[in-house]
Amino acid sequence: MMKRKINTLLLALGVFLVSSCELDYLENPNAVTESSTDADFLLNNIQLSFRNIFRGVSDSGQRLTRMVNQGANTYETAYTPTSYDGLWSNSYAGILADIKVLKKIAADKGFKRHAGIAKTLEAFTLMTLVDAFGSVPYSEALDASNFNPKADDGAAVYTAALELLKSAKTDFAGTATGTPNDYYYANNYTRWTKLVNTLMLKYHLNRRLIDKAGSTSAIAALITENNMLGVGDEFTFKYGSSANDPDSRHPDFAGQAQAGGGDYQATFFMWHLTEAKGFDDPRAKYYFYRQVSANTTSPSEMECITQFKPSHYPEDMVFCLPGERGFWGRDHLDNDGIPPDGLKRTLYGVYPAGYRFDNNTPAAAGSADMATNGAGILPILLPSFVDFMLAEAALTLGTAGDAKALMASGTTKSINFVRTWSLTTNQAAKITAFESTTTFDANRTKYLAAIAAQYDAATTEAAKMKILGREYWISLYGNGVEAYNLYRRTGQPSGMQPGLQPAVGNFPRSFIYPSVYVNTNSNAKQKADFKVKVFWDNNADGFIN
Repeated sequence: MMKRKINTLLLALGVFLVSSCELDYLENPNAVTESSTDADFLLNNIQLSFRNIFRGVSDSGQRLTRMVNQGANTYETAYTPTSYDGLWSNSYAGILADIKVLKKIAADKGFKRHAGIAKTLEAFTLMTLVDAFGSVPYSEALDASNFNPKADDGAAVYTAALELLKSAKTDFAGTATGTPNDYYYANNYTRWTKLVNTLMLKYHLNRRLIDKAGSTSAIAALITENNMLGVGDEFTFKYGSSANDPDSRHPDFAGQAQAGGGDYQATFFMWHLTEAKGFDDPRAKYYFYRQVSANTTSPSEMECITQFKPSHYPEDMVFCLPGERGFWGRDHLDNDGIPPDGLKRTLYGVYPAGYRFDNNTPAAAGSADMATNGAGILPILLPSFVDFMLAEAALTLGTAGDAKALMASGTTKSINFVRTWSLTTNQAAKITAFESTTTFDANRTKYLAAIAAQYDAATTEAAKMKILGREYWISLYGNGVEAYNLYRRTGQPSGMQPGLQPAVGNFPRSFIYPSVYVNTNSNAKQKADFKVKVFWDNNADGFIN
């Protein structure tokens, strides 16, 4: 971004004298201002900042919902006030401050497309912050003269986000000047409008516990309008394959695939995709890449193979290893020391991290085939998510649509997208050689029949929500934001694997406030504990763990 240059003499002096001999302050050279900024450059930064903010919340959400191992033995040690300092600073000093300036530039110059994108990402950011932290500063947060902005109730910030979405929708429909550099939809504003409507669906579904009537009528109107994300409208961020500074690769690839080590996959999640139904989920070989084909027999590599299942685990709960085929991960809240297993633990696969497709020929990380070199995606909002949200609304609110059929549609779209996107990578030849279209279709049909039978066997709304929620959770791999919301909103998937130790503390119903906020803002007050809920979560204490 272009910054106003400061006279070198003033830099040397630091201050300058005026006739009254009083001190006058210079414009902050680090602050983004309307006169010093190019709208296109600013929008570029906003789009990249949004990716980072979403990714930051998503990572924690995946760990809390057992998609990826949580490497600590209690929630309190996993999440401390410093855990989210970067996320908070990027949100307030970064994207929200930048959007404030861009909206002013856009209004002055008629850049309605720039404004619409900025308002959509501002609304999405605000909803994400509320979903993560609850009450957050907004009404006073962007006043440069106020160093101690008060926190607004989450409901009020959500309302502000909804108004931004309505305004963005108007901007996308109006006459505009300028052509933004659009990282997400390549200037297809029909798709941006579909995204806005989908965010409105997300907004009202999250609020259904506290405003059933309002959510029901609003979602019904969105269904009638029939203009939400469909196949081909996937809202994703596309990573690159360069390791140069800045590293453009998917963070999960960059942190693991080249040298092994890094994250452990969650035993519980891998079990659901490989053993729980008696056959593999069609997405398993896309989600995970095994470095070995058989389980270890060495306790120096995996200590739990010589241990009994913890006594606080339910009898039917998976422990240590999900099956016998080399799916090498860790149980929830297992922070044992790191054994020599970096080149054996299961890695992220081709989807969405941009590594390898698992074609039953395991190889250690760092070998010649680096697959897609990290050119993966961040699945932010997908058409499959829309179907699952509508299924939940149909089941719990009675909105139009058949919940079972919508669940099947969402699952189908998820399975298809995982494969079709993966076929755009250089893993395509491996995929088609291992699994023909006919075989893939048969596996998908088998899977859909199994979940349909389970849904039909469920006799209560709660039992049906258990099947629906579990399938949504599986489809969300790579997106912990919606998984964390789903878990707090519905309690699904229920029966989550407990922490490895009997006492792991309270499950975080919201993130604890960052130290950069509570230590520098006199109006900020840290939460009493992890039991503090966001405004739309009125489920009981102990509802989830």
